[in-house]
Amino acid sequence: MSAVNDTKFNSAVFLLTGIPGQEDVYLWISIPFCLMYLISIVGNSVILFIIKTDPSLHEPMYIFLSMLAITDLGLLISTLPTILGIYLFNSREISLDACFAQLFFIHSFSLTESSMLLLMAFDRFVAISNPLRYVSILTPPRIAKLGLVFVLRGVVLIFPVPFLLKRFQYCQANVLSHSYCLYQEVMKLACSNITVNSIYGLSVKLLTVGLDSLLIFLSYVMIIKTVLTVASPMECLRALNTCVSHLCAVLLFYIPDIGLSVIHRFGNSSSHLLQILLGYVYLLAPSLMNPIVYSMKNKYLRARIIRVFIK
Repeated sequence: MSAVNDTKFNSAVFLLTGIPGQEDVYLWISIPFCLMYLISIVGNSVILFIIKTDPSLHEPMYIFLSMLAITDLGLLISTLPTILGIYLFNSREISLDACFAQLFFIHSFSLTESSMLLLMAFDRFVAISNPLRYVSILTPPRIAKLGLVFVLRGVVLIFPVPFLLKRFQYCQANVLSHSYCLYQEVMKLACSNITVNSIYGLSVKLLTVGLDSLLIFLSYVMIIKTVLTVASPMECLRALNTCVSHLCAVLLFYIPDIGLSVIHRFGNSSSHLLQILLGYVYLLAPSLMNPIVYSMKNKYLRARIIRVFIK
């Protein structure tokens, strides 16, 4: 009986992991991470500033883009302290409460980002299929209500997660495989039965990311069906071109997200390095690339950004 008790205890901390075997060059590794965070924070902040200060950009598409930028900033701020803490100061320890708080914010913002991408797909569908009623359908109050509903959806679904984790005892192997806390990884360190937690996590994933990705796919099926009815090939290409930025954002978010979920649940034999790198892509690539893609593909936004920096 004592042997069993010795394998269980309430660990005071978890140990985060950077890139194993590269501890001697962590300071050098921190340079690209600092640059990515800097570019991402500045890029998303500039987009928010441009949209807020330019009345001509107070249209549904740009309002949704600003909501996406706010979500990306939230994800960046949630992970910045621990990721840079490891590579700059070799600070690996994180308390249980801090870990639970971090994973709450990471997963809440992640679900919100999925919701924003769904709303942006709906925006493109309305703009292409019913352009004359576009502004009257997506009014600012309606957009605000949709945004609030989807933010609350993410918060409400993730709110029980820290409490589900807090009731567990954690085994001595308290080392996490990422530089930040994720629900699916923390629960595996519990000494107790995690069946309820696993079912809840999978259900939330299917009802949010799974459902959102399906609805985005159906939106694009209807968009393609609509544009194919347009007589002019040039008009068809012009309509589809307005969706390129959103498609890039969708791929940047869903491919790493789904890949990481599959690895955590079924890829026990997968490369540890692959899991770590995919984790960084999942959290940092969308926030880094979304401002770049949208500013490059949207000529109106690009022109206003250039005007700000030229001044």
